Parts: sequence; C-alpha cells; structure tokens
Amino acid sequence: LHALYEERYANEPFVDVMPVGSHPETRSVKGGNSCRIAIHRLPESDTVVILSVIDNLVKGAAGQAVQNMNIMFGLEESSGLRQVALLP
Repeated sequence: LHALYEERYANEPFVDVMPVGSHPETRSVKGGNSCRIAIHRLPESDTVVILSVIDNLVKGAAGQAVQNMNIMFGLEESSGLRQVALLP
C-alpha cells in the first residue's frame, strides 16, 4: 500500500509520502502548501490508518485557492507557492 501511495504522488509538487514507520508533524508544514502523508497498517490486522497534515492557513485556504487558480488558468501549479508564506 505504501508503494502505491509513493507511486501515485511521486510527481505531485505539494504531496510528501513519509517513510514507512514515520509520523507527519504539523510543524513540518507550517507556512507551506504541502501535505504530508503517513500510511500505517495495524499489526496483525487489516486496518490501515492514514495520517496527513497541512497548514490550515496555506494549504487549507489561500494556498489551495492559488494552486487551483494556477491549474484553471494553465499556469505552473506551484507558481507563487514555493516561498515561505509566514514569518516565525
């Protein structure tokens, strides 16, 4: 399943599939337009848990709007989104 996610999101500029066994942290996406995903299968179970983190002010709001507008107007998907959006 992990390999399937890695293959699917390999060329997505704002999606990061975390290494097996890791957990995404919100501080790692602060001020950015990225989504970090971790896939975990519970031991001795068919249950899969997928964790994801985004910055709700960038990816969850304005950044997502800019990304969608870029796609709609045929621009590079990441235009205006590679810079850090917040000052610490």
